[in-house]
Amino acid sequence: MKYDCFIIDDEELLADSTAEYFNLFGVKTAVAHSASECREFFKEHTARLLLLDINLGDSSGFELCKELREKTDVPILFISARTSDDDQIIALNIGGDDYIQKPCSLSVLLAKVKVVLKRCGQQADTSYSDEWLTVDFDTRQVVAGKKQVRLTSLEFKLLSFLIRHENKVVSKQELFENVWEDKFTGDGTLNVHIRKLREAIERDPGKPEYILTVWGDGYRFCGGKQ
Repeated sequence: MKYDCFIIDDEELLADSTAEYFNLFGVKTAVAHSASECREFFKEHTARLLLLDINLGDSSGFELCKELREKTDVPILFISARTSDDDQIIALNIGGDDYIQKPCSLSVLLAKVKVVLKRCGQQADTSYSDEWLTVDFDTRQVVAGKKQVRLTSLEFKLLSFLIRHENKVVSKQELFENVWEDKFTGDGTLNVHIRKLREAIERDPGKPEYILTVWGDGYRFCGGKQ
């Protein structure tokens, strides 16, 4: 699975709450609480950006950074309560891209992460893929369960918008304005298109796994099924 951000921090409560906050705002985030968990993560997953603490229970963030730099060139942002100038110099010299001082408000940290992701081309993905569903945004090809799916132009636009906001609740108003480009489109029209999409891509349209209804708010695309 591909994540936007991967947090490696042995302060479990802080790391988990940060990941929850990031996911709430559309930055797909995973967490590891030790160097060993980090190594296991990269056996099956990838990430566009790492948030790495210096003090890890079973290792040093510095040592882990040097190890990771042998395998990946994704941005690594150190985040630590340590205030020594030497720590900051070491972090940058061994391949870190920035050094963020704890405590740091989640909103400020999220903004910094989004800036780095944008600079690295977060929105440049040309496809979505998991074991069941593949969507190519350039060719507009959709495959579900190894069978090619035919979608209308509007259906594909709706699916693409939901995927690009993966795990984020998208309101009906957002869909009206960005997909139909008409804020006066009715609920009935949207419901019909959501139903058709589910019939096209879901294993069981009656029990959707991808396009979930968030009652009173809108819809959420839940991807990354393994």
